[in-house]
Amino acid sequence: MLSRVAERLYWSARYLERVENTARLVSVYDDLLFDLPNDINVSWYNLIEILSGEEAFEQRYKVKDERNVVKFLLADDTNSSSILSSLKMVRENIRTTRDVVPKETWELINELDLYAQKNIKQGINRSERHLFLNTIIEGCQKIIGLFAGAMSRDSGWHFLIMGRYLERADMGTRILDAAVSLMLQSDQEARIQLGQVTWSKVLKSQSAYLDYRRTVRTSINGAKATTFLMNDPCFPRSLDYCFGQISEAAKKLPRSALIVAQANKIFEFKYPLSSSEDLNEDFHNHLNELQIAIIEINHKITENWFQFRQGDAA
Repeated sequence: MLSRVAERLYWSARYLERVENTARLVSVYDDLLFDLPNDINVSWYNLIEILSGEEAFEQRYKVKDERNVVKFLLADDTNSSSILSSLKMVRENIRTTRDVVPKETWELINELDLYAQKNIKQGINRSERHLFLNTIIEGCQKIIGLFAGAMSRDSGWHFLIMGRYLERADMGTRILDAAVSLMLQSDQEARIQLGQVTWSKVLKSQSAYLDYRRTVRTSINGAKATTFLMNDPCFPRSLDYCFGQISEAAKKLPRSALIVAQANKIFEFKYPLSSSEDLNEDFHNHLNELQIAIIEINHKITENWFQFRQGDAA
């Protein structure tokens, strides 16, 4: 496979996963703020901090309110990670790789892109936001399902898998980091109230609520929810599962030893959490280290397979 084709498939998967995860994040944050007690003040600007978009946001907006934050995350063309920008990148990458993906992919991504552009005001306005975000999530899942059911398990598939699960792991760490930061910013009394709502919302943001109930079989708290989302070997959005998939996909490709070793190193490390008190500043720093490790894996994938002369194979 040509390295430029491999790179476009990899980034198609990353941007598609980014669209879905951004929609999930905004949706669950909307639910969280609705369910929190009135005396607990949580800012929408936290979402900008979760996604490391402070500089770009503040260059464009002066007011850090709900409308500006949601507009930045969903519609802003100056934000390369907004839903509209990411869909544009998925569309462009699929357009140039149509000969190696199922033929229906081009039609589905066009439909999703057109829907998002036509109905973006629904997402920005609170009254119809839930419907808009759910439609975006379902559109992404339809494309992922098409890949799963109709794509050969060749090199192209393995690059899609690495892109999808690296992006998923990145957003997973950011969602956990946001919840932990919210707890650390609150006093002890507010932390108890927040915990009762926040951790169930975190699980729901990852479609993990029912799996947690079946697997852990106990009430939800910060330490157990975090442990599940980090270490569960079977749940497809846990960090363990994501890094395992990255490692297995890389093994099927040439010159993969370094990427496999880095993914396995993260996969094998288990941060001990005996109680919610362990979700402290040290754990916050651990999540930052994980995000740095994810960035490093992306750099190694780029150096290893994508930085070739035109015509070289990945």
